Amino acid sequence: MASLGLNKLNATAKFAIIFGALLVGAVAYYVIFFDDLSRSIDRAKEREKSLHADLATARQNEFAYQRDLAELTERQQRQNQLAKVLPNSTEYPAFLSSLQSVSNISGITLSAWAPQPEVLEKFYARVPMRLDVEGRFHQIAKFFYGIGQLDRIINMENITMSEPREVDKEYVVKVTALATAFRALATTDAATSDKRPPGGKP
Repeated sequence: MASLGLNKLNATAKFAIIFGALLVGAVAYYVIFFDDLSRSIDRAKEREKSLHADLATARQNEFAYQRDLAELTERQQRQNQLAKVLPNSTEYPAFLSSLQSVSNISGITLSAWAPQPEVLEKFYARVPMRLDVEGRFHQIAKFFYGIGQLDRIINMENITMSEPREVDKEYVVKVTALATAFRALATTDAATSDKRPPGGKP
């Protein structure tokens, strides 16, 4: 019997057999359980590293997006400001409204206005409007000053004063002037202006 044979072994042999059995069990445990667990841990660590890398990339992309968004917003704001100074279209109603607002603030009478033909230059177009206004001298000066404070560029040209008359110990004069605003040229306008001599006259 095997049990009888085991009883005949000395203590050293018994210890060696028991140790061998434990060693085989340990190896089997390592191979079956620990090695698989270790590989799972390694895979989890690699996944963690990959997720950290993805997170870092996502944060970089978010930072770049926010930077680009801020830059786009700033450009749009600059474009809006530029459009006030040099609009892309003639905008005669807005032009006249600005003149009317300044005349009301100045206390003068804007008695007549007449839009004139545009004059194409190389990079912009002149948008002239003939004005007839009436008021006291200091009111006229205030009107010209107010025009200079507008967002849109408007030049006052060909100014003539006539028919002075005294009202309440102050002189009222009639003024004829050419108010000239400007607008940016579209691509087609620029191509047309290049074919014309300076001043935009055919």
